[in-house]
Amino acid sequence: MSNFFWSVLAVVIISLLSFVGALSFFIKEKLLQRILFYTVAFAAGSMIGAAMFHLLPEALDTGADALLVFALVVAGFLVFFVLERYLRWRHCHEEGCSAHEHLGWMNLIGDALHNTIDGMIVFAAFAGGGPALGIPVVISIILHEVPQELSDFGVLLYSGFSRAKALLFNLISALFALAGVLLAYFIFGAGQFMEICLLPLAAGGFLYIAASDLVPEIHKEKRLSKSIISFLLFVLALVFMYFMKVLFE
Repeated sequence: MSNFFWSVLAVVIISLLSFVGALSFFIKEKLLQRILFYTVAFAAGSMIGAAMFHLLPEALDTGADALLVFALVVAGFLVFFVLERYLRWRHCHEEGCSAHEHLGWMNLIGDALHNTIDGMIVFAAFAGGGPALGIPVVISIILHEVPQELSDFGVLLYSGFSRAKALLFNLISALFALAGVLLAYFIFGAGQFMEICLLPLAAGGFLYIAASDLVPEIHKEKRLSKSIISFLLFVLALVFMYFMKVLFE
């Protein structure tokens, strides 16, 4: 199957995660928060692992100047910083997060942009390294999207959306990932630009999300037992991503 087909299939699966928000009505709040906490810990490790073990090695393997590659990593970090700081796109994992309060529509616009970038990253991964690179990247995005979609659904309800309307518009926002795949395919194609530029930019974005968004969520936990479990899950995700790289190769 072509890398374009793999990319479309992957973003469709990621987009369907928008329905995860409905699970919040069937799971007790305390259990849901516990699941989200551990998911965030594993997602943080998986995103750092995807950046360091998959995206960056693939970008460096193109023969591009190492300084250029790492400059693009920093650029990707800065792009995601600007998105969060100035466009009010914020990854919070609690219902009623202050950054989203009374901003349901702003939340949807920010998520649509976020999902478009995710689609571009997915296509860049499959175009740059095939399933061996694309699958670990998709796994990292999925692990991050689960708590994100749950919080988004809660924010939309908090902003006055009905359940049906929240699910519908969250799905529409999620489907912008397809636009990202198409944008990357028609504008950039599968040329070397994908590997030299988009892969390190994606790595920088992954590192930003993990370091500024996910890891601080882990630090909020004060109980020693849960902190140890979250750290072990974080390390387990790193090991998982490392062995995915070794096994695929």
